[in-house]
Amino acid sequence: MGSTEQHHGAADACVAAPLLPSPAPEPPRRNMFAFVCATLASMTTILMGYNLALMSGAELFMREDLGLSDEQVEVLSGSMNLFMLASILAAGWAADAIGRRGTIVLANAFLMAGALAMSLGGSYGALLAARFVTSVGVGFAVVVAPVYAAEIAPASSRGLLSSLVDIFITGGILLSYISNYALAGLPLRLGWRVMFALGVPPPLLLAAGVLAMPESPRWLALRGRDGEARAVLERTSDTPAEAGDRLEEIRQAVAAEVGGAGVWRELFVTPSPVVRRILTNVLVLYSFQQASGIDAIVLYSPLVFKAAGISSNSTVLAATVAVGVVKTLSIFVATFLSDRLGRRPLLLASAAGMAASLTALGITLLCAGVATTTAGAAACVASVVAFVTAFSIGMGPLAPTYGAEILPLRLRAQGMSLGIAANRLTCGILSMTFISLANTITMPGCFFLYASTAVAAWVFVYVRLPETKGRNLEDIGVLFAK
Repeated sequence: MGSTEQHHGAADACVAAPLLPSPAPEPPRRNMFAFVCATLASMTTILMGYNLALMSGAELFMREDLGLSDEQVEVLSGSMNLFMLASILAAGWAADAIGRRGTIVLANAFLMAGALAMSLGGSYGALLAARFVTSVGVGFAVVVAPVYAAEIAPASSRGLLSSLVDIFITGGILLSYISNYALAGLPLRLGWRVMFALGVPPPLLLAAGVLAMPESPRWLALRGRDGEARAVLERTSDTPAEAGDRLEEIRQAVAAEVGGAGVWRELFVTPSPVVRRILTNVLVLYSFQQASGIDAIVLYSPLVFKAAGISSNSTVLAATVAVGVVKTLSIFVATFLSDRLGRRPLLLASAAGMAASLTALGITLLCAGVATTTAGAAACVASVVAFVTAFSIGMGPLAPTYGAEILPLRLRAQGMSLGIAANRLTCGILSMTFISLANTITMPGCFFLYASTAVAAWVFVYVRLPETKGRNLEDIGVLFAK
């Protein structure tokens, strides 16, 4: 009898064992692996922010060294946004052809070559060609990095990991402002060249890191490599059960989409009502992100501060550093709250804050045009800080997050390419016309115009964008079938 009781006791223990909670460290280890992979992919975009914003301070010295005109400065500052359109549109094809990881490595190669060419440029034509090379790398990186981050992340932390892209873009902007300020004391011909040369080593290191991380499980599944996809999902999911569920959802999505019309045909020629609705939302959201004038601030904040009465170059560059620090810190609000509060509340708060701060900036500059005072200059800096803060808590990081989430698997890479192309086209138009527009309708007029687009963005988010927090990527499409 005792032997029987012992046997039953052992059996009961075996039955009860699976009910015990899993070891606490397991989910964090898996989430940490997903975090590392998304971080390595997203870090490539730090060079986008660096190369884009570096012109804001470098042009103060390039004008004198190379004798550049206002029109040439406008083109060099904003042309990167237009140049990258070709690689943005090609990035979706490249991401599907050679994988997300291979495309990120290719992006780093172009970024390294472009930074080197920029530092060696001796004429306007040479600098323009170097900006084109850099733009190719930026175009690949800015499309594929958020796609990879969204596809590698479990639903519980997808908002956080997808926001890393904008964190690193913002970090690159801050580094460029610091570089401008720190190197401003070098000889005129040397300083701005060293600023660009600092962008040469990082792509090489990042490419090596990217090669050590796994390919996207969704890309592997699209290629019929389910075993490899499962292995990646087991390392990047919160639980083994979630890994199995994610793989099954991906298989179902692939089975439903394989054999259909070509991707571009699905997007433009014979789109379903759901696809048409999703693509429209992606294009409009990405366009609104830039139509509010964020890159006018990033690229021309020294000119804005001078218009407010700050005359010293060193003081102007120090103010841009302060703006960069606040912008970088503010983005962590969206990073850590998007998976708690949701995407929609942060987008709405962001658009409202942008509209208010841009209006305040326009009023401040109007007053500065009448009488320049220290208080007016401080109010100008405060308004710019408020604007970049509002942008960074929502519209900046969550536009790519939202776009990558709502696009169906088969259309995701090309759909993101189109969204980012709309984003960069809008940005290019604004950044290449800011000085001319300010000369026509005044600088305060520019910011009142940008404020009106921020109001329109708020209305669009409120009316058209449902919440996606916590949903699996393959389930989000049902939100747009209503």
